[in-house]
Amino acid sequence: MKKSFSILLITLFTYSVTNAQRTYWQQAANYTMEIDVDVDKHQYTGVQKIEYTNNSPDELTRVYYHLYFNAFQPGSMMDVRSRTIADPDRRVGDRISKLSEDEVGYQRVRSLKQNGKDVKFTTEGTILVVELNDPIKPGKKSTFEMEWDAQVPLQIRRSGRDNAEGVEFSMSQWYPKMAEYDYMGWHPNPYIGREFHGIWGDFDVKISIHQDYVVGGTGVLQNPNEVGHGYEKPGTKLNRRRPGKITYHFVAENVIDFFWGADPDFIHTTAQVPNGPKLHFFYQDKVSERATDEENAKYKQYWEQLPELTVKGFQYANERFGKYPYPQFSTVQGGDGGMEYPMGTLITGARSLGSLVGVTVHEFYHSWFQGVLATNEALYAWMDEGFTSFASAETMNHIFDRQSDMPYMGSYRGYYSIVRSGLEEPLTTHADHFNTNRAYGSASYSKGSVYLAQLSYIIGDKTFRKGMLTYFDTWKMKHPTSNDFLRIMEKESGMVLDWYNEYFVNTTKTIDYGIKALVGDNNKTVIELERIGLMPMPIDVAVEYKDGTSELFYIPLRIMRGEKPAEGDMKRTVLDDWHWVNPTYTFDISAAASSIKTISIDPSQRLADVEYSNNSFDVAEMMKK
Repeated sequence: MKKSFSILLITLFTYSVTNAQRTYWQQAANYTMEIDVDVDKHQYTGVQKIEYTNNSPDELTRVYYHLYFNAFQPGSMMDVRSRTIADPDRRVGDRISKLSEDEVGYQRVRSLKQNGKDVKFTTEGTILVVELNDPIKPGKKSTFEMEWDAQVPLQIRRSGRDNAEGVEFSMSQWYPKMAEYDYMGWHPNPYIGREFHGIWGDFDVKISIHQDYVVGGTGVLQNPNEVGHGYEKPGTKLNRRRPGKITYHFVAENVIDFFWGADPDFIHTTAQVPNGPKLHFFYQDKVSERATDEENAKYKQYWEQLPELTVKGFQYANERFGKYPYPQFSTVQGGDGGMEYPMGTLITGARSLGSLVGVTVHEFYHSWFQGVLATNEALYAWMDEGFTSFASAETMNHIFDRQSDMPYMGSYRGYYSIVRSGLEEPLTTHADHFNTNRAYGSASYSKGSVYLAQLSYIIGDKTFRKGMLTYFDTWKMKHPTSNDFLRIMEKESGMVLDWYNEYFVNTTKTIDYGIKALVGDNNKTVIELERIGLMPMPIDVAVEYKDGTSELFYIPLRIMRGEKPAEGDMKRTVLDDWHWVNPTYTFDISAAASSIKTISIDPSQRLADVEYSNNSFDVAEMMKK
């Protein structure tokens, strides 16, 4: 496996992405870390070595690290942002401002060397700014060695100790992490609780912790027989090398981050995906400290059912969205809801079966869109959260055999709601800079999901499905942008699609089409449509006749320079293109108005039309009048 990943990385560094019209490169950062955890104080010391490769065409004179735990201090940017935004996250609120000295989080760098020599650095909130002694020239490597101390904050957002259900350690954003440098430059974004962007690399991590603690997270455990706790082979005698402590040694290859969770009460179970990864599950024997014994018995039963259903979900995902490339995935109870990380997730555990499976499926899909494709989440949150929401809705539909033709209708409702509120902001808004949490959530999750469902309407579902697999296979491990995605879909469909992003991504212009008028006699019926919203779209119009038959009239959009294939068995007539500048469009059908029952725009409901009341016309009812 190591060899295959090395070959992949070499390929990535030299690959020219001609369809994106830019030369492709990416940085690499290989981590070796050892930490020693004091479980009583919730503190640890760390030693880190990073081998950093500058594959960019630029000479680097400084580097940046993220120090995420520093956000959990009164007066931090996350604290101020939460207390001043119009609709603060209820999990955060003003809690950071009230943390005591032993509850705050911190990462304090004691020393840092570049190629064996001390370098100057300053801590600016959640960012460490490092002035290099020796610039890193294009194509060259540099080694950074660091020692740091840390205190794990009381769990407030994602990371921390002692979460609401009693899990002791939820360890995400726990180490000084090199910031990403890409074709747009450095990304040392202060941490206010939103999205991430990371460098691919290999992680070799050793965690020394009290021997009662069960640890799970990113990577493959290298010493299962030493740690036990469900990792070892049955009947294997454990080798405790350090009295009172054990060391978990994990290795993860070609990932953008590393997380772990730990608790002395964790139950550890596994399941195997056929021709896929080994799944690990970690949850408390008493799932929640806040629940009754009867409730906990139910929660535990759901966790016991989770592995089989997760295997089913992984099989569906591998078939529909691309094959998961890593050897394992860990679902770890912890955190404050559900949060994705490479090769695993932290989720709260006191849930109904549907909720437990739903959050697991949603978070494991991030391994496709955030962990493997790894689009810059901060700039393209909708390409991670939205694509994940779309895929997880379809997968839940499959797992529970719900047989819904529109499993993402909830995303459409969320999008329509933010439009009506007047709070919508463009998808191009940086995740940290939305005016409200509601606008961020609706854009990233709801509108991002609608983006895909509606794209299948534009180019046809069969073409769309092929395009999603091509996108994954072409851009895995390469940080694609929205343009990279759209170019894949243009090649698959043969259409021009730039207009779709220009309207639906770059603006908040909406879609609203209506049936304006209908005039008929005994020989034909003339139908006039109108474009009320400012965003143009191709249009499907279904005509249902009183004899029970139906036919579809398809109006391509001129700027598409193409048309989608017919879908389904309904008879279809392709009409002349609609020029987007024309507010109305008229066509006629060779049937008397008296023979028509109803006329409706977009019978599939994939068109994100913000006003559906004018999309249908009951001709039979009109004739009665």
